[in-house]
Amino acid sequence: MSRVYPFDDAVTARAVIDDDGTLVEWSEGARRLLGHPAEAVVGRPAAGLLADDGVPDTPAGPRWDGTVSLRHRDGRTVPVWVLAHRRPAREDRPADWLVVTPLKDDAPALADDPLASATLMQSPCAMALYDERLRLRRQNDAMDDVVGLPEHRVRGLRPSEIGGKPQSEELERHLSEVLATGRPQEVRTSMRTGGEQHAHAWLAQMAPVTGPDGRVCGVSMAAHDLTENHLARERLQLVNEASMRIGSTLDVTRTAQELADVCVPGLADFVSVDLLEEQEHGGEPPARITTPVTLLRAAHRSVLPGAPDVVIELGSMASYPACSPQADSLTTGRTIIGRAASGELRPWLEANPRRARWVREFGVHSLMSVPIRARGLTLGVAVLTRHRRPDPFTADDMLLAEEITARAAVCIDNARRYSRERETALALQRSLLPRTLPRTAALEACSRYLPAARTGVGGDWFDVIPLSGMRVAMVVGDVVGHGVQASATMGRLRTAVRTLADIDLAPDELLTHLDDLVVRLSEESGGDGGTGEVGATCLYAVYDPVSRRCTLARAGHPPPVLLRPGGRPRLLDLPAGPPLGLGGLPFESVEMDLPEGTVLALYTDGLVHSRDREGEAGRELLYGALQGYTGSLDVTCDSILRALLPAGGAAADDVALLLARTLGLPATQVSTWDIPADPALVAPIRKQVVEQLDTWGLAEAAFTTELVVSELVTNAIRYGSRPIRLRLIHDATTLICEVSDTSHTAPHLRRAKTFDEGGRGLLLVAQLTQRWGSRHTPEGKTIWAELPLYEEE
Repeated sequence: MSRVYPFDDAVTARAVIDDDGTLVEWSEGARRLLGHPAEAVVGRPAAGLLADDGVPDTPAGPRWDGTVSLRHRDGRTVPVWVLAHRRPAREDRPADWLVVTPLKDDAPALADDPLASATLMQSPCAMALYDERLRLRRQNDAMDDVVGLPEHRVRGLRPSEIGGKPQSEELERHLSEVLATGRPQEVRTSMRTGGEQHAHAWLAQMAPVTGPDGRVCGVSMAAHDLTENHLARERLQLVNEASMRIGSTLDVTRTAQELADVCVPGLADFVSVDLLEEQEHGGEPPARITTPVTLLRAAHRSVLPGAPDVVIELGSMASYPACSPQADSLTTGRTIIGRAASGELRPWLEANPRRARWVREFGVHSLMSVPIRARGLTLGVAVLTRHRRPDPFTADDMLLAEEITARAAVCIDNARRYSRERETALALQRSLLPRTLPRTAALEACSRYLPAARTGVGGDWFDVIPLSGMRVAMVVGDVVGHGVQASATMGRLRTAVRTLADIDLAPDELLTHLDDLVVRLSEESGGDGGTGEVGATCLYAVYDPVSRRCTLARAGHPPPVLLRPGGRPRLLDLPAGPPLGLGGLPFESVEMDLPEGTVLALYTDGLVHSRDREGEAGRELLYGALQGYTGSLDVTCDSILRALLPAGGAAADDVALLLARTLGLPATQVSTWDIPADPALVAPIRKQVVEQLDTWGLAEAAFTTELVVSELVTNAIRYGSRPIRLRLIHDATTLICEVSDTSHTAPHLRRAKTFDEGGRGLLLVAQLTQRWGSRHTPEGKTIWAELPLYEEE
């Protein structure tokens, strides 16, 4: 028994053949073609219907067509063109071949067949036919609706006569070209057709109409309304533009202005952006907004030149009552659309006569207030108005405005949080950096620090540290990273350097201890047994104005630039050393003579390195600016920054710069004695010291100095090793007593018992001087004490 073919009809012959060549389906059209009823052929080999002895090869592809000779029921041969499709297996049937061929319809054609004109007249697409003179011959019902007039009213008119607009004349010109060339054209235009309130986007497809002889005798035009697609494309383009233009910087005002610029004129004729006031101490905006709301005008944009439609100036504060769209959208957290014609804006306008005049003067007819929200907090409101565009805001416009505003809200929130963190880090940085550099007899110094324009405050630092013996230490460092964490790490390293400098470590030893500290900081920052990413570079130098020698070492930091008197700037050749934080690698010191008046430039890599410069171009600029030194370190600092940083001083990375000019202590301000290892000879030494002080004009300090010298020399004779040497150094404010010996044993204070005869020497020194200490040298140690040469107020 045959299966009923589900799509069987009288004008199509269909058959289904399974993979083994058996007929499994036979339609009524197949019976009409070959005369075989279904029950006579279904279930039998399909090859039995072939008139030829040979069987065609199985087609290799999924489809085959061609002419085959088939055997009719009455014995004659029928040539048939067939189309065969390979159908894959499904759950309800195996794979098979569907074979079809069309049959002629024997039904007589009707003279007034409605299908003959349905192609044109009943098509949902607006269509029109023009003759060789571009006079309208036919147009369908859809074109009647577009034109706004029925066909019998406009038949015989040209397109420009029917439309009467510049766009109509443009369409007529293109129709004329199609008529002349015989080539079809597509034209996109925007125009308001008959009966429409607003312009629509149209695609006009024009094609030539030819007669039996092939001659072009007219033109057909099909009009497609692409308004929705056009608007969707414009919205998508505006969203894409917003994603690229909004948030180019981490500046709140700039981001607000970018939001206004994107929306005009693509979405509105005037846009204002008002933000809530910044909270004290960098707090978050309130979770709940109450009226009246005070807002700061952060940005606005108008389609009118000079923005005459501005009511509130930039940077001004304005209060919005409960009846205003701004307050409504802020308190409810949703977008408000208001239309002037409906009276929705009347309470708000009556509360502000100036704004009411603005609405009347510029013809504002539609307003949309969109809250600016991020992380569940309300940051402000964007108000969009239309007065030049005639169409009011729609629901699609609202979705578009909310999408753009949401993107801007994230950027504004990021900018606010960045600004708060930047101010916090900058305040921390400034509190940790020296506000003023100490005045010393060893050198004059001047410094600059500039935070990065984009990445914010980093971990660059500099310092000038007075040491014993009139020496001074100079340090410049750079902590990896930016923000509060980098500033805090910088503060810890600067404190560590000062502590290590106080015990008079050599530069390479100091960097070794600092490296150990950075390793520990990395371990602490990692947590859970992991390793953090704390790292830093550092340059440490010690200058002695007596010997005029400088000892330097660096840990992965850029080497300093040296300018000797009368010479040219050059880069000091120092061993680079590993950056701080690697642990276990050695550092190397270099010692050199520096004539008085030598200028040293210590800096961080943000000064000389830039993506806009290649190779050593930055240092060449530094050399040029330093070559212009004329005696003022302050002026030279400014010259260097102008030469190496972009206009406005906005560096890509933070910059620290320290300039130092070396001074020399005259030999007349230094006196040295070799001390014999005999306590009985201390008295003559004291006498020579008093005489030297008298020569220097420091007789007022003789008594105290004599006591200190006596205690230090006696202590060295008793506990130290030969040779022993006493040195006095003074400048305008300080007298320094130094006693050196070859013993490496460090002295220390101890509390003497009541009946002890000794043990009070260093305690006495500590009481008589402003500070004292010891430092190790390659030969042994030096005990030093400083006495002030002026009365403190």
